[in-house]
Amino acid sequence: MKTFTYTIKDELGIHARPAGLLVKEAKKFQSSITLTKEAKTVKATQLMMIMSMGVKKGAEVTVTAEGPDEEEAIAAMEKFFQENL
Repeated sequence: MKTFTYTIKDELGIHARPAGLLVKEAKKFQSSITLTKEAKTVKATQLMMIMSMGVKKGAEVTVTAEGPDEEEAIAAMEKFFQENL
């Protein structure tokens, strides 16, 4: 299991466009990828669940990847967050 924590820098937080791109990116991997904000954890492949988290600018999220390609998955997720959020 690999994890990283990221503080959201996007003015709008995780809104529809980046959430959709995040889901698309997460679906490329066999590993289970989850996002955790405070006590709520959702799968990174479930758009509506990500949206329901209400992640705003300045919020801290923890991304976890667990599975056969977790190394590649966590590296791709970290790059995605830095470039888009």
